[in-house]
Amino acid sequence: MTPPKIEMTNGTCSLCNSSFSKTKMKAHLKSCKQKHAAPSGKQKPTKKAFLILAEGSFLPEYWMYFEVPANVYLKRIDKFLRDTWVECCGHLSAFTIDGKRYRSESGEYFDDNSMNYSLSKLLDQGTTFDYEYDFGSPTQLGLKVISEYQIEDADSSIKILARNDLPPILCENCGNPATYICTYCEYLEEGWLCDECAGEHECGEEMLLPVVNSPRVGVCGYVG
Repeated sequence: MTPPKIEMTNGTCSLCNSSFSKTKMKAHLKSCKQKHAAPSGKQKPTKKAFLILAEGSFLPEYWMYFEVPANVYLKRIDKFLRDTWVECCGHLSAFTIDGKRYRSESGEYFDDNSMNYSLSKLLDQGTTFDYEYDFGSPTQLGLKVISEYQIEDADSSIKILARNDLPPILCENCGNPATYICTYCEYLEEGWLCDECAGEHECGEEMLLPVVNSPRVGVCGYVG
């Protein structure tokens, strides 16, 4: 699905609620994390973490920065991306890192690697890699390791540090904010509708999906 072209989207920092563009957010997060660091005191064990930027490969207006411990397995990132951005019908998925493919389902019928690899063995600062969910109606993401740093050893969570705000997509009929996309009209690069116009749309209610803040908007059965 291709929403109307949007030049840029701002996003919100989860640490301080400030708003910045995708590019400026990268610099902001570095200073903001320092300001919100736990007070110094008794030294606690630490481990390496990565700050990763994920964005739609063909829809870069959808983006997020997230922090992930370097010792987690690649399948944790797969689950995180599914839960946050893409999961609809349990489709297969795969990462491509340095020319090697790591697939959510592996076995004797597949030549790809499994996702049971630690990030620390696959990624470094500056590494770029790709993710694909659903090989039939794919949603493709580009990812990059922006930086690496130390976090408390006990922290094993994946944290969204910043994410784009919902892009301003307008109803093609009246110009109000679009809330639905017609999955039939999308093939004609049309079908963005507000609540009122969606109720009058000739394709019927069963063809409508909600407009959600995800690069998978309007694809398959994705509802956010």
